Amino acid sequence: MFGRKYQFVTVGGATRDFMFYDPKAKFLFTPENVVRQKSLCFEYGAKIQVDETYITFGGGGANSAVNLASLGFKVATLTAVGDDDNGHQIINNFQKRGVDISLIQKEVGKLSGFSFILTAGKEKEHVIFLYRGANDYLKCSHELLSRFKTRWFYVASLSGKKWQEVLDCVFSARGYKAWNPGVVQLRAGYSKMRKYLERTKVLALNKDEAVELVVSMVKEKENNEKINDIKYLLWTIKTMGPEIVLITSGREGAAVYDGKKYHQEKLKNKNKEAVDTTGVGDCFDSTFVAGLEKYNGDIQKSLKAAMDNSSSLVTKVGAQNGLKKIF
Repeated sequence: MFGRKYQFVTVGGATRDFMFYDPKAKFLFTPENVVRQKSLCFEYGAKIQVDETYITFGGGGANSAVNLASLGFKVATLTAVGDDDNGHQIINNFQKRGVDISLIQKEVGKLSGFSFILTAGKEKEHVIFLYRGANDYLKCSHELLSRFKTRWFYVASLSGKKWQEVLDCVFSARGYKAWNPGVVQLRAGYSKMRKYLERTKVLALNKDEAVELVVSMVKEKENNEKINDIKYLLWTIKTMGPEIVLITSGREGAAVYDGKKYHQEKLKNKNKEAVDTTGVGDCFDSTFVAGLEKYNGDIQKSLKAAMDNSSSLVTKVGAQNGLKKIF
């Protein structure tokens, strides 16, 4: 018998984030490399002075949980932390933000995940240096799932050697699945992701992730013009099995395809300066899924809500600040 009932349970990482800014970084453009078209560069051997630093919280599972709770939903998160100060701080942050901590796993003798986030350029884009730590030891079992019931599982990036076991467990449970696969899953490719994609209600990716997934499926080398076309990416990924495909493209907005209709939402207020884009994908994707729940599946309303919330998030520093109560 289910002990607890939630509207959302998020699955994924939780980290302590150490953020710094560098306006002197240079960008290298390599459009011929379809999976790595833009890079951030520094002088080799240089000592870089940092003028601004911040300590915040992050991780895909954590960011989505905090956002969904801020939107008024009953939320728990399935994540892992170490028995260190960072772990205690992460848990305290969940409690302050209204996220149920009953499913959090404490890994004795392990360090909690943390990241160093470098933000640079006029568009305030970032590069993340991530230590997964305790996140690599996240576990899931049918006995654990029997303790609660949820309408949605929101699955973010997973790491560690047992990520497939976690996905097998979660995707066998009752409830809709929204999935934003991470680096480890995308590098494993379509062949390893296929059985989960076929059981996914909403698959959320940014454009680079979408390109990587499609390349892993089609195998043959696509020309750059075709592989960079959003509609081609949406259509190809839809054939992999998910019911709804969402692809975000930064300042170009986002597009959704459900097999019947193509939806597009362009970013508004382009002149509004972004302070920090960390966590914007987690905010956008989880807000979109929340909108489907709130608006009874209305994709266009959900897209607008996601755009409004993520546009607010980037005006503050950190992946969990600047969230807007849009419902």
